[in-house]
Order: sequence, then C-alpha cells, then structure tokens
Amino acid sequence: MKTALLLLASFSFASGAAAQNPIVLMTESYPPFSYQEPGGKYRGAGIDQVEVIMREAQVPFTLEILPWARAIAMAETQAGHCVFAAARTAEREPRFKWVVPLFIDRSILVRHGGSKVSAATMDEARQYTVGTHRADYTEGLLKSFGFMKIDLSADIDTTLRKLLEDRIEMMPMSEGVYEKLRGAGTAIERVIVFSEQHLGIACNRTTSDALIATMQTNLDRLIKDGAQAAILNRYGINQPQ
Repeated sequence: MKTALLLLASFSFASGAAAQNPIVLMTESYPPFSYQEPGGKYRGAGIDQVEVIMREAQVPFTLEILPWARAIAMAETQAGHCVFAAARTAEREPRFKWVVPLFIDRSILVRHGGSKVSAATMDEARQYTVGTHRADYTEGLLKSFGFMKIDLSADIDTTLRKLLEDRIEMMPMSEGVYEKLRGAGTAIERVIVFSEQHLGIACNRTTSDALIATMQTNLDRLIKDGAQAAILNRYGINQPQ
C-alpha cells in the first residue's frame, strides 16, 4: 500500500468542538484525476480540488491512493472515511453522504486501435467481451445494461493492458482519461458513449451533516469562481458539452 499523504490543519469545526481524528480521503490511481508522482507527491484534478475543499473547511485529513474496490468498501464501512471521485448512481445514493460534483463525467466504450470491434448502439455492443475493474460503477452499469461477457480486473491499468493485448474487446473509460491516453499515443479508439454521471466525494454515513455541508459549500465556491474549471483545464480535462 502506498504511503498516505498527511495534511493537518488546526481544527475548530463547530463552536467548542474538540480536535478530531483526520478524515481519511481515499482515491484510486486514475490519471489525470488522481495519481502519484515518482517523488511521492499526489497530483490530479480530483486531488487538487479535495485539498482546497478540506483546507478551507479547516479539517485535518489524509489522502491515500488504494485499489478502488478496497477504497469504496472502507468508505462505506468505516467512520471518518470518504472516497473520490465516486459516481453518484441511484444504487450508491443511500450508501453514502455526498459532495458533488468534482466533475461531470462522460464514459465511453473504447476498443484497441485498429481492431474490428464495431458498435453503433448498446444492443450491438453487448455481443463483445467488455472489461472493467471490480466495484467500479461501470461494473453495475454493464450488468444493468444487459452485458453478459464482463471481464473484471483489480484496477484500470490491468483492464487497459488486457485491451491492448486483445484479451478483451472493449472497456468503458472516462472521456477525459481517453483524451489524455490518446494524446500520449495509446492505441485506443472511441466506439460509443456509455454513460454520463456526476462524480464526487462519497463519505461514510456517520459523517456529520455539518461537515458535509461545509465541504459542499467549499466545492460550490470552487465551481462558482471558476477555480474548478481552471484545475480541470490545467490537467487537460474538458467537461462534456
């Protein structure tokens, strides 16, 4: 497990409140939204937003990059834990308290460049083997859309490797990640739009409503003053039109 990045601030969240244990904010390695540089620093469009949100809340917090299935399970079962950037789906809605949106995301189905995979509709796409990683929201969407041939991996990097080795035929991917990979020369091609959803911070249900409200206010301010757009642009991420 990668070493957690600890960021502490003096904390007096409510009048007379005592200092609390740091909130643990977990994410996965998913460039350009979240990743760890060779020197150990955490970077990404999601990381940068979360750091601002929590610092302005004057709440001590830690950041950890973990496999997604583990991160989201810990956020659901352990007090003081949150996970990002989680898609706010109907199935997940009651399981967490939410701060949204860090990003409005469009997912697309992609194929290995030059492959003969072709689909103009979701019905046509169902004939193919599609890979994703465990506990990602796309796993549930694939099942709900009637896909029968689903290949699960531990993380997105493994799924992408399978696609490039032609061990699977398609995979769902954020449009922003797709553009970044294509720009870096990765041999992938868009097939069709898969879904569109709000991604945000999903916190354990025991998290105080006051803290969630403060985090949401800080995110709303980021959006209103253009800081969120500036962060996304810095990482080459375009919001869906």
